[in-house]
Amino acid sequence: MKIAVLPGDGIGPEIVTQATKVLEALRRDGMKIEMEHAPIGGAGYEAAGDPLPEATLKLAKDSDAVLLGAVGDWKYDTLPRDQRPERGLLRIRKELGLFANLRPALLYPELASASTLKPEVVSGLDIMIVRELTGDVYFGQPRGISTLPNGEREGVNTMRYCESEIRRIGHVAFRIAMKRNKRVCSVDKANVLETTELWRQVMIEVAKEYPEVELSHMYVDNAAMQLVRAPKQFDVMVTGNIFGDILSDEASMLTGSIGMLPSASLDADNKGMYEPSHGSAPDIAGKDVANPLATILSVAMMLRYTFNDEAGATRIENAVKKALAQGYRTADIHTEGCNKVGCAAMGDVVVAAL
Repeated sequence: MKIAVLPGDGIGPEIVTQATKVLEALRRDGMKIEMEHAPIGGAGYEAAGDPLPEATLKLAKDSDAVLLGAVGDWKYDTLPRDQRPERGLLRIRKELGLFANLRPALLYPELASASTLKPEVVSGLDIMIVRELTGDVYFGQPRGISTLPNGEREGVNTMRYCESEIRRIGHVAFRIAMKRNKRVCSVDKANVLETTELWRQVMIEVAKEYPEVELSHMYVDNAAMQLVRAPKQFDVMVTGNIFGDILSDEASMLTGSIGMLPSASLDADNKGMYEPSHGSAPDIAGKDVANPLATILSVAMMLRYTFNDEAGATRIENAVKKALAQGYRTADIHTEGCNKVGCAAMGDVVVAAL
């Protein structure tokens, strides 16, 4: 298994180091793993004047999977837009054809009190959010900032989806639902956006190929409300790029902390890039307080989805559960009576639990 390791910026190097500790432990147990590091984001700009250096992109394309930390730092906000760290992230998704983003929102029983919602609302939560990742307003053309004839500035972004893009993400969602509770909620804004009117039409067509799966539809504003009102009504949610970006971050707080949420971004052949759902948090970088569990759980998703190793994935997930059951917590999920530890110590606890 050849893995491209892209630590990125901010807390990225710290959390990725803990995830690679887990991979090293698996390698010592006999798993054949090869890892190679490369810069991306601000680190890519510093190394090569490009947030996605050509050497990094080549490594990612030549590898079986990519493990990513996080990108971004306030100090790069003054750079031209095409040189900012976030552009490197968007480009690598597009270059690798990573159109399907899977973000599970799972509440561990030990963390019910860490959620800002009442335990009875979130206990037992287990949602999979399937987000289309290479279309929508993040990539649609035309885009940009221009000056109108009257001298006023205008910003333009284009929401755009073609039928095939909607259909392929729909199939991903329905196939996942077949392995879960056989319910898909498609989130759109079909009452005002023609793009998502087409989205709804295509989802209805795809659903006919999965007669065992119940399909429902929900406007995005209502979905945002329902996630905090009654989140356990959802099984699989499927939506477009911008709605999925927002809703998955909202769902992360149901679990106690965004530091607990892994993600997988897959191409048509299940080659994937695996990363935590959170950002680079430059304000806490280098302080050994970041939560590495989302990144470690992303490695479990890597084993499950790209390498088809369910046993290995479950082993990592069980090690995380054991660490939590033993009372270890990083600052973001710490509650009274637990053992507060730093980023590196949490990584060591999970490796010990393996």
